[in-house]
Amino acid sequence: MKVILSVISLCFYCSFLAAADPKASPPEEKVNNEKLALDYIALGYNEYTKGNHAKAFEWYTKAAEQGQAEAQYTVGAMYSEGTGVLQDYKQAVMWYTKAAEQGQAEAQYNLGVMYKDGTGVLQDYKQAVMWYTKAAEQGIAEAQTNLGVMYSTGKGVPQDYKQALMWLTKAAEQGYASAQYNLGAMYSEGAGVLQDYKQAVMWYTKAAEQGDALAQYNLGVMYDSGKGILQDSNQAFKWYAKAAEQGHASAQYNLASLYFGGLGVPKDFALAYAWANIAAVNGASSKKRDAIASLHPEQVAEGQKLSREMVKANPKLLGK
Repeated sequence: MKVILSVISLCFYCSFLAAADPKASPPEEKVNNEKLALDYIALGYNEYTKGNHAKAFEWYTKAAEQGQAEAQYTVGAMYSEGTGVLQDYKQAVMWYTKAAEQGQAEAQYNLGVMYKDGTGVLQDYKQAVMWYTKAAEQGIAEAQTNLGVMYSTGKGVPQDYKQALMWLTKAAEQGYASAQYNLGAMYSEGAGVLQDYKQAVMWYTKAAEQGDALAQYNLGVMYDSGKGILQDSNQAFKWYAKAAEQGHASAQYNLASLYFGGLGVPKDFALAYAWANIAAVNGASSKKRDAIASLHPEQVAEGQKLSREMVKANPKLLGK
């Protein structure tokens, strides 16, 4: 579950005080509650920076009980992550809700995630969409992305590719990799927009350069097929390899094909078998591995040895 987790800083504490209007005359009780909450926040932050998470949790909770939205969000995040307190998703939902209802954007996003995944609350896509929308309207890129995906898939809301495109574009333009990948996929497939392989390549590239495995794989496919860009087996190999190292099974399978055919890389049947073997373990078709074993049985033992060594050196290879 993707959760935004941040802890209130003294900068927030100082800026809150600086923003206060000394001429304003709110009720004395409200002034005292706000001051008390800010004092608790400062104490909590001090303990957190020293690594005393349990003590920090106590102070943030005291601030949250005074109705301070940022503190309520932080307490929710600490419950969600099990930081300074036993992990408790129901408590996380409760505190996120209190903060979200006061307009705290990160809490709104995290609450949307909880409803989408059914974590600490009954799964409810409509509630997820509602909270994602509130956070997205405040510019939270993760919420914009998830909202775009909900519109694209029609979960919790009628399927609407134009809305999906709008929200994904907003997030992608903020540099959010997942949105860039999803936007690339929409252009590649012509979903809600005219099919445009060049645009797909552009957005896949932006996401791939940030390490998004799905984008790296799809960018490899574009270079491999010559869609939206000049065909380039060397570039295809490069991006397949990056995705493969993160455990992407299809990228591993395609990497095996390149080694087998000597495309973008010298022929190496043992490495081809090794990658095909790892891909098969990750759920990809075993046809490539079996074909290599049939045509080059002398490479099987070496390929098996290589795959074991590769996984030992990088356990992430068995990721997806």
